Amino acid sequence: MASSLRKHLSAPGLIKIVHQHFSKISDPRGFKRNVAISLKDHLMSGLAVFGLKCASLLHYDRKRSEVATAQNLHTLYKVHTPPSDTYLRERLDMVDPEAIRPAFKKVFASFQRGKGLEEFEYLDGHVLISCDGTGQFSSGKISCPHCCQKKHKNNTTTYYHQMFGACIVHPDKKNVVPLCPELILNRDGSTKNDCERNACKRFLKNFRREHPRLKAILLEDGLASTAPNIRMIEESSLLYILGAKPGDHEFLFEQLETNDKTTYYEITTDDGHYHQFRFLNGASLNKSNQDLLVNVIEYRHTNPKGKELHFSWVTNISISTTNVLKIAKGGRARWKVENETFNTLKNLGYNFEHNYGHGKKYLSTVFCMLMMLAFLIDQIQELCCALFRRCKKKAGTNRDLWESMRVVFHFIPLLNWERFYLILAKEKPPDTS
Repeated sequence: MASSLRKHLSAPGLIKIVHQHFSKISDPRGFKRNVAISLKDHLMSGLAVFGLKCASLLHYDRKRSEVATAQNLHTLYKVHTPPSDTYLRERLDMVDPEAIRPAFKKVFASFQRGKGLEEFEYLDGHVLISCDGTGQFSSGKISCPHCCQKKHKNNTTTYYHQMFGACIVHPDKKNVVPLCPELILNRDGSTKNDCERNACKRFLKNFRREHPRLKAILLEDGLASTAPNIRMIEESSLLYILGAKPGDHEFLFEQLETNDKTTYYEITTDDGHYHQFRFLNGASLNKSNQDLLVNVIEYRHTNPKGKELHFSWVTNISISTTNVLKIAKGGRARWKVENETFNTLKNLGYNFEHNYGHGKKYLSTVFCMLMMLAFLIDQIQELCCALFRRCKKKAGTNRDLWESMRVVFHFIPLLNWERFYLILAKEKPPDTS
């Protein structure tokens, strides 16, 4: 059986891209002489921790000096000298997380060149980008200068970091393509907590700078269907499908109820699902912003067993009976940032909410970026690498695959990723000589 290891869209090609970028990041200590362990070795070791889904840095530290692990860190992750967990924390704590950002763009560009993104095109060549915030770290004792703070009535303080995550999704696909996250944390000199809306502003600015020609539709929940946010999205030359609850938009839904141009449409699809719609193009968002015109959809979905679900959105996509069902399916794909992204990171082996180390400056944020980069690499491989998919199929579950990967990585010296995956897929016996 052919290996089906894609040159640029499997682990060796993707990790090479990341390694080349990490090699260009300047050591924040500014040493002019060579150091015992390079910064890129620290960064690549951090990536390996999350690539292998190590439960803790202590687990990594116990294994790093063993013969097989040390060789595999070198041959697979290009780590010449694996640092101790203490040194890893100290060095990564000094790295500005923004220095890691370009690695996401470069990996994504390889995915784009390999035609992987074409499978995610949905409405007229647009891709769907689902966005939401999630908690990353919270403590009543541990903190750093970048922590947001919540003061409580009992005079205690909760310190926290959050993340504004964004990923390219498709209603018919289980996999997602994560984009570089925006970290919700206090900036140097800031006296006011950062928030999800500010992170969204930064995301839109960075997204358009990094992907100026990518046609995209932004998906967000009902908190995003405000005039300032909609104007900001439109200024970024993006389409949008935003949740909009009738209780939050009484003026808007009154127009849907009373306007003569409101269209009623229903259809039963071949799978036996019944879809009912009311929609109106060119409605005013609210009384205070009557010049801001949006298109509004109300949707009732009934499955073959009679269970009903209700949804409503605003969008700047012109709605018709020919595209309303597709717009609705796109809007419902917003949940994939919760289910296929945050849930996977928290519950399927990535240990998103585990505190690998907080540090005094950037450590927690750098670890978050490296974890998301490892997640991006995994998702691209599952989409584009047949051999990786065979490994997962043989393992059965994500957790079983990660466990098998760690066992092989720590006990069998490997020459390359292809041999690693062939062993995991049980298509090649391990060489234990």
